[in-house]
Amino acid sequence: MNSPFPQSSSADGKGRIVVRRLPTGISGLETFEYQYPLKLVTPKRPRETSALVYLLSYGGGLVGGDKVSLEIEVEAGARLSLATQGHTKIFKSASPDIVTRQTMRVKIAAGAAVCLLPDPIQPFAHSVYEQIQVFRLARNASLCLLDWVTEGRSALGEHWSFVKWVGRNEVWTMGDGQATQDRLLVRDIAILDSKRAYPQLPTLRESMNGLTVFGTLILRGPLMKSVGEFFLAEFAALPRLGARDWRSDDAKGQKDAGSDDLSPREKWREERVQREKENKVLWSAASIRGCVVVKFGAPTFEAGRLWIGSMLAQEGSIAQHFGEQALMCLRW
Repeated sequence: MNSPFPQSSSADGKGRIVVRRLPTGISGLETFEYQYPLKLVTPKRPRETSALVYLLSYGGGLVGGDKVSLEIEVEAGARLSLATQGHTKIFKSASPDIVTRQTMRVKIAAGAAVCLLPDPIQPFAHSVYEQIQVFRLARNASLCLLDWVTEGRSALGEHWSFVKWVGRNEVWTMGDGQATQDRLLVRDIAILDSKRAYPQLPTLRESMNGLTVFGTLILRGPLMKSVGEFFLAEFAALPRLGARDWRSDDAKGQKDAGSDDLSPREKWREERVQREKENKVLWSAASIRGCVVVKFGAPTFEAGRLWIGSMLAQEGSIAQHFGEQALMCLRW
């Protein structure tokens, strides 16, 4: 007996999300499709600030050889928040030739915005993983992208014990198809390979220098202008020359005496810098073709999450534009 329903066009591991701005001003999901091992979840009630989708996988992780591909389109004026409900676990591969792969391609129209602040990827020992994320933005579209990875299951003695981890993020501006073409703004590639190309190079674990989490934050567009400038200003205010205070003793005393006159921002900065020193958090920020790229690393996952979460919470514009739910993976 023939089915009265149209044949599904979905394929294993593929998904598609289309977000549009409703007449009420709320961003709603027009298309919402996924196939095993990819799983997508969204709240029943739409959020006022942005549509919310959780990126999941059955069993909480990807088995060696799994392929996941997600296409996202955010139409003009709409907003989308993407989050997870825990670390994305990458299970071991039976062979180094068996690659677990995730691909995400996102198109963001004029005035639209996407905020992707997930939990980190957690590759297990002997896993092989590749991730490709490509974002194409209209010139006045906005993007907040966090991509980070942990050393694995440290409680089981895993310290960067996977075979290979590759993360590639690309940010493009879309041309009009005639007079102008798409323009690449940022191509950020991180390759963590346990197989040394030369014997004199350190092992992957040694080269990470005690870090257990490593991440990249990319900010682009008018909605990210404030938070981007915030990171650049805070990075410029960091102590330099090995964090040594080169001021004279008199100058130090004058500052200490006038500490009560510090603004709330300055007091917060002093406390944050002290926490960074105690938690051994390393980070940098730079402006690249209109994007702000932040790199950070920490010796513990909690220290990394505390740092990035507190920075975004202190600045405040992410919660303002996308709602508190956009930051749920970074709460401590």
